[in-house]
Amino acid sequence: MTIRSNRVFLLAILLPSFLVSCHSEKKKEGGGDAKGGGRQQGPLVVDGFVVTAHAVSDNIEVPGSLLPAEETQIRTEVAGRIVQMNIVEGTNVERGALLVKLFDQDLQAQLNKLEVQLKIAEKTEERQRELVAINGISQQDYDLSALQVENLKADIQTTKIAIFKTEIRAPYHGKLGLRTVSLGYYLSPTEVVTTLRQVDQLKLEFSVPEKYVKDIAKGATVHFKVDGGAQQHRATVMATESGVDQATRTLRVKALVNERHPELVPGVFAKVNLQLGNNPHALMVPTQAVIPQAREKQVIVLRKDSAVFTTVQTGVRDSVYVQITQGLKTGDTVITTGLMAIRPNAKIKVGKVTSVK
Repeated sequence: MTIRSNRVFLLAILLPSFLVSCHSEKKKEGGGDAKGGGRQQGPLVVDGFVVTAHAVSDNIEVPGSLLPAEETQIRTEVAGRIVQMNIVEGTNVERGALLVKLFDQDLQAQLNKLEVQLKIAEKTEERQRELVAINGISQQDYDLSALQVENLKADIQTTKIAIFKTEIRAPYHGKLGLRTVSLGYYLSPTEVVTTLRQVDQLKLEFSVPEKYVKDIAKGATVHFKVDGGAQQHRATVMATESGVDQATRTLRVKALVNERHPELVPGVFAKVNLQLGNNPHALMVPTQAVIPQAREKQVIVLRKDSAVFTTVQTGVRDSVYVQITQGLKTGDTVITTGLMAIRPNAKIKVGKVTSVK
């Protein structure tokens, strides 16, 4: 074999090895850069929200009813035949006005009889007083005469009361409703003659859930609209029930309507708008910042440069914010974006920071 042939043979053997070696070095250099680039990635950039105190209230709407200031079903205390009827339906009457008169001729006759007997008994007692002064009769005889006078006076008073019960009078100034009886009807105490309502002043009655009991107080102002009406009206709370209804878990409230309007009629349905649960120092966060769990709720709080999962309790909410009642304090920064990508104690960086306006 010639020298030239040997050189060609050696070159053919060494060239593949050289090419493989160069390729391996480039691959190592490229792989090292890739790994180095992964180690050099920074923390996750997210948006934050600074927790600050903010005044909030829970706006609720509850059903209510308008009531007259006073309402009475007119009935009789004793049974009897109606001999006089002074009820004009739909008109106003003054306090003490005679509405219905029952037959009382028998009682009047009994009263006349007792008054005659009283006159005789008083004269007898007067004569015996003169006799007992001169020892003409015993003291016992005089005492019996005096007792007879007092008994007759008591009987007269009883009869006058019975006569008074045959008259049905208006207990206060008000408006009469429709009557259910007519002249000559035999009326019993179980029957309603008519209804008297004091409509110059109206009351609003409604109920609130038991958790708002502490927020309803005498003198508070409420707003309401009647069914079919467009105007908003006001009323002032005058009293509440002494306790919560155990069946409905609500508290009954009565308020005095502050105005008069043609659409305000006793008995109509009302929609009462209430602002309850007022809290001037509530901590609010965006609703998307709260992560619901199986038995609790969490938010992610920024501590230095790490993500800390914190359990919280929530209160009132609207379409944008939710109140945090426990778990946060003023000045905390909660994370609002990238929540699914964040792990506990992960390094994060807050880019955009907002707060309640």
